Amino acid sequence: MGKLVSTLFITLDGVYQAPGGPQEDTRGGFTHGGWSFPYADEDFGRFIGEVFTRPGAFLLGRRTYDIFATYWPKVTDPADPVASRLNSLPKYVPSSTLKDPGWAGTTVLTGDLAEEVAGVKERTDGEVQVHGSGALVRSLLALGLVDTLHLLTFPVVLGSGFRLFTEGAAPTAFEHTGGSVTGAGVSVQTYDLKGRPEYGEFGLPEDV
Repeated sequence: MGKLVSTLFITLDGVYQAPGGPQEDTRGGFTHGGWSFPYADEDFGRFIGEVFTRPGAFLLGRRTYDIFATYWPKVTDPADPVASRLNSLPKYVPSSTLKDPGWAGTTVLTGDLAEEVAGVKERTDGEVQVHGSGALVRSLLALGLVDTLHLLTFPVVLGSGFRLFTEGAAPTAFEHTGGSVTGAGVSVQTYDLKGRPEYGEFGLPEDV
């Protein structure tokens, strides 16, 4: 059974929208597309390369799938660690509107999200990887289906855009399992899902 592993890029103010290019996602009049580009140094590339040594399948939100499907099938170098796996491994897309996906190896999931994703995890050897797909990740976290979250926080504030954790997000606790900071200042942190938060209180010392 595969683990479900999410890798997400966010800004200091929690924006995940369009890290890869100016025209990637302009919804809401977003004008900051491509904000991750200045920070893509060797440390960053090494981490992403390591992530892509472990997938058995990919689970992608509809918008991320559409973005990936216009780019990665055109990258045909078999030595490219990202393209070779994205193009050859199974891809699953929860969607009620995607009817005839053109990217080879794509399966559209149309049923109950929890049941469908649990089934994908059950039949996958290796990681079921979610890249980007912030809205999908929020739903998966609420369902307790995410095992590991790689959260890459970039040293930039944008002030607008779609945010990963919004008002009403499911209360969730994580266990920090590792991390580093790249030379360009990207904080790369890995968390395992722990469950719901625990609460306590800082009281005054008894002799006060």
